[in-house]
Amino acid sequence: MNFRIGVDIGGTNTVIGLVDENGQIVRKESIPTRNKAVFNDYINDIVNSIHSICSNNEKLLGIGVGAPNGNIYKGTIEFAPNLPWKGVLPIKELLSKAFDLPVFITNDANAAAMGEKLFGGAKNMNDFIVITLGTGVGSGIYVNGNIVYGHDGFAGEIGHVITIPNGRKCACGRLGCIEAYASAQGIVTTFRELKKQYPNAAYQGVKEELDTKIIYDLACKGNECAIKAFDETARLLGLTIANSIAYTSPEAVFIFGGISNAADFLLQPLRNYLDEFILPIYKGNVRILRSELKESDVAILGASALVN
Repeated sequence: MNFRIGVDIGGTNTVIGLVDENGQIVRKESIPTRNKAVFNDYINDIVNSIHSICSNNEKLLGIGVGAPNGNIYKGTIEFAPNLPWKGVLPIKELLSKAFDLPVFITNDANAAAMGEKLFGGAKNMNDFIVITLGTGVGSGIYVNGNIVYGHDGFAGEIGHVITIPNGRKCACGRLGCIEAYASAQGIVTTFRELKKQYPNAAYQGVKEELDTKIIYDLACKGNECAIKAFDETARLLGLTIANSIAYTSPEAVFIFGGISNAADFLLQPLRNYLDEFILPIYKGNVRILRSELKESDVAILGASALVN
């Protein structure tokens, strides 16, 4: 049987999977993304992980990588705001040298969209958008059955659409990107800002180092500030998605990532706000759906599918 390697580079962790020809992840391993100051040392960690999940009996056809700001045309990661290494990173060249195998790279959200198309809820769709919510906000866009890359490989950066002019500073350096509001850190910042408006809310269990899980748990207990933080996130994300729909008229928008698990507090308000902001001709024609695939698997499967 033939196998492919899928690599999902996230802002916090990198997951490497061995994928068989039926689209099943046979083995996988996770490594920290940010614990090596030198990019080549991080690549060595990926190489070691690939060796770890492979035996001598498997025939590898190639390696597919999904990465922030991954460029399918150049095989590079370029100026990724949520990675610790700056500039242009020649990941395809380095992995090709290590394995003498074909290596392909794409944006991590594109890889998630490919996984959704091949194995998830978008199997029978030709026009859809995947929004990834995590360390950053990414997107993969399918139009007429093809993923959109643009002339330079960087099309589809919905996370860096400016939603609030002169708003919060984004990791990309600009002000007001939706990533500064709908990412995990963005939700935490919104919660902190809103606490002044809800001084009497119950904050038991709140630590100085907040995360979205703590905020979600508070929302489940009825904490007004936490519920409002998710609602405000949904409002801004709904506005951004409504504008994106006007460009491609998708059948559905899939929300992917751990934050999407806050369905009652994020997805339902998101649907309501989308209905408020969307152009009338699109009303009732675009669904907001959660990804049908396991968060830990979808980008690995999509990245592995880059290998022909």
